[in-house]
Amino acid sequence: EAMREAVTIGTLIAFVQYVRMFFMPVRNLSDQLNSIQAAFAASERVFDLLDDDQSFEEAASPARLPGGRAAGRITFENVWFAYEKLPAVAGAGDEERGSGKQARDGIEGDRMPVPRSQDPDPRWNWVLRDVSFTCEPGETLALVGATGSGKTTILSLLLRFYEPQHGRITIDGVDVRELPLAELRQQVGLVLQDVFLFSGSIAQNVALGNPSVTHEQIAEAARLVGADAFVEKLPDGYDSPVGERGATLSLGQRQLLSFVRALLYDPAVLVLDEATSSVDTETEEMVQRAVDVLMKGRTALVVAHRLSTVQHASQILVLHKGEVRERGDHQALLAQDGLYRRLYELQYAEQEVAA
Repeated sequence: EAMREAVTIGTLIAFVQYVRMFFMPVRNLSDQLNSIQAAFAASERVFDLLDDDQSFEEAASPARLPGGRAAGRITFENVWFAYEKLPAVAGAGDEERGSGKQARDGIEGDRMPVPRSQDPDPRWNWVLRDVSFTCEPGETLALVGATGSGKTTILSLLLRFYEPQHGRITIDGVDVRELPLAELRQQVGLVLQDVFLFSGSIAQNVALGNPSVTHEQIAEAARLVGADAFVEKLPDGYDSPVGERGATLSLGQRQLLSFVRALLYDPAVLVLDEATSSVDTETEEMVQRAVDVLMKGRTALVVAHRLSTVQHASQILVLHKGEVRERGDHQALLAQDGLYRRLYELQYAEQEVAA
């Protein structure tokens, strides 16, 4: 039409622009609909999380540790634990939602020890199967095994993040379910592989907002661990800002600050979950010295993939598919020529190839 001069070029261009403008709100409305649907899905997950009560009931008559501090004797007695039921069973009319609730409720309140050969309930997907061990005060117990063998689960049960369906866990002979949660967790210092640091100063991150902790206590704990060397080089020292998730610090520095956190409150029991596995070789020696200081005189449970970090442990448990397959010290396990020896040889073969 424009060629035949029925309409002008300007009218044609205006028409095309108006058509595009007409469909733009329609496209925006479609995008908003997608956003609303995504928001509905996200809000459903948020409300499910808020509705899932993660708290534990305190004992009606709570027990107390003598002197308010544990000696550090840790015992697992025939512990069976599962996060959830097997899929085929969980879907058959089971209205429970969330592995946390299932793990807490257990199997109709039955917590009696069961024989090793007997599965207490085949409906559950057992992560730990009849785990029993004792760690004496001042000893270092190392947990090794393949990914998914149940190492971190043992630490979670000790800290009562979950409760076992069968068996019991004791500290100095006292069932952890009978201890007030606050008192139980005051006895244990936890150092994780992934250190979480909050936005704030180094001192605030170490003290975790506790106003009773003094600057002198923080500096002394940092000196013992060896973290003072890098902190004092910072422009504002212990008042230097950390940034969200420790963005301004290296991985080794963040790990050292987690050790200062643990040492500051002087726990009777120390739990290390692969605390040195993510650091480079240069930093590992510095971190290992801090670990040695931290474990001195304390009962320690250590999860490690690097067997070089657990060779001096008092006792090593080798876990496989939720069961304790081997136990002993480093030399005894090598002599058994079993799982531990294969892990050891495989790890050092990989190191030789990398070299």
